[in-house]
Amino acid sequence: MDLFSRSWAALRAAVAGLRDQDFGRPSGCSGWLVRDLVCHLVIDAQDVLITLVTPADGEPTVDAVTYWSVGDQAPSGDDPLDALIVRLAAAYQEPGLLKFHLDDVGSAAGRAAELADPAARVGTQDQVLTVGDYLTAYVLEWTLHHLDLIAHLPDAAEPPAEGLARSRAMLEAVAGAPFPASFTDMDALLIGTGRRAPTDDEESELGSLVEKLPLVLG
Repeated sequence: MDLFSRSWAALRAAVAGLRDQDFGRPSGCSGWLVRDLVCHLVIDAQDVLITLVTPADGEPTVDAVTYWSVGDQAPSGDDPLDALIVRLAAAYQEPGLLKFHLDDVGSAAGRAAELADPAARVGTQDQVLTVGDYLTAYVLEWTLHHLDLIAHLPDAAEPPAEGLARSRAMLEAVAGAPFPASFTDMDALLIGTGRRAPTDDEESELGSLVEKLPLVLG
């Protein structure tokens, strides 16, 4: 849960440090500008708040790793929900308003996570899991979107090293195999999720794992 807080705080700080012109740059999410991604983060923060106040009975059905489903098609930005995010982001008009909304809702989500009982069970997407597992799963969400945010912003701060390492470990668990030791945590995440194509040498190192990539998480 502490890693959730650090990863989320780092991502919000990166957004707070953006210049107005940065919001019109491409993000690492296909079809989305930075402003669209930031708008998506507002929705993510709302989802965290909703889930943390949605108690569930019964045994957990998923954990921090099995929470993630793996699709076979990378997002293109044409999905109706993705298109809605683009329209909603454009409605903000001023980047400062989008920054303010993320800081407002995002801070609340961060505080709610700190106050939550990690052993409590919550429900989301017709699944049951502990708060601790839910927030751990979101470390991967925050880390990947942090990488998306800075994809075309070379001067922006990178995600926390411990968040990168934990996210890599979760992605390897999803894949059922480790990435080559020569891969940095960032490269493992980018290549593993299809955010960057591997070089010929990297593809050779991946061996049979390359047949499972990209891992399109949802």
